[in-house]
Amino acid sequence: MSHTPPRILLLGKNGQVGWELQRSLAPLGELIALDRHPSPDPCNPQAPPLCGDLADLAGLARTVQQLRPQVIVNAAAYTAVDKAESEPALAQRINAEAPGLLAQLAHQSGAWLLHYSTDYVFNGSGHLPWREGDPVGPLNVYGHSKLAGEAAIVAAGRQHLIFRTSWVYAARGGNFAKTMLRLAQQRERLSVVDDQCGAPTGAELIADVSAHALAQVLRGSAEPGTYHLAAAGETTWHGYARHVIERARQLQPELGWRVQAIAAVPSSAFPTPAQRPHNSRLACSLLQRSFGLRLPPWQHGVERMLAELPS
Repeated sequence: MSHTPPRILLLGKNGQVGWELQRSLAPLGELIALDRHPSPDPCNPQAPPLCGDLADLAGLARTVQQLRPQVIVNAAAYTAVDKAESEPALAQRINAEAPGLLAQLAHQSGAWLLHYSTDYVFNGSGHLPWREGDPVGPLNVYGHSKLAGEAAIVAAGRQHLIFRTSWVYAARGGNFAKTMLRLAQQRERLSVVDDQCGAPTGAELIADVSAHALAQVLRGSAEPGTYHLAAAGETTWHGYARHVIERARQLQPELGWRVQAIAAVPSSAFPTPAQRPHNSRLACSLLQRSFGLRLPPWQHGVERMLAELPS
């Protein structure tokens, strides 16, 4: 049996999860990380430029065939949930057709594919955490495109991991928590939705779990399939905002915090083109059991993010 470290192709290297994956995947093998822009082939500078643009299916196929990776990690996606309502074809190409193509190419070469999906494949009803086998029913174009991507991957072969996650954030890039912190320094009163529940999940947690899981499947000690990956516990967007602002105030009292009240309002107070699920809770016991993990409370990751934010 060969002990040569695998070649890993990472797509979406500059997204919230992709940025953290560059760190967590590096010890596993030879990592080639791409974004949407053409990039020279580090293994063969004379070869055509590498393509990490999921909207360019021909370029994507050429790149995978050129690199022949043993692992493909797809952290790229069309994530503009509201914009997807008016760009369904583009969302479908990036979130469904491209992952399906990657899965076919992986199957042909015996490679593994790790892909990220979302709780938006469910209809968001009820109050129980969603399990992997529960009936799906997306509410919007984005959710439909992500579900179609899952189906295309499953149809292509067995050597895949699909991680459904929710409420992703990171210290890098834009996210809900950073928006709330900015507004808390600008306004005396904020209104935040309190009828949507989930668990804020840090990009670094997703990246670390991904590396741990890939190491196990490459050793043959874990099963392929679809798993739920989110931090433990639950809150609402309102509870999340309150926690973030209270902790930031304690950590950086010298900043000009103007906010006096954070009002809880229903989703109907903020109409959006795409309907949001009310229940984004994910049951993660299968992942924890299968990979020997314990997912920490969502507050732990938020504490780290707040500590990493510039003052």
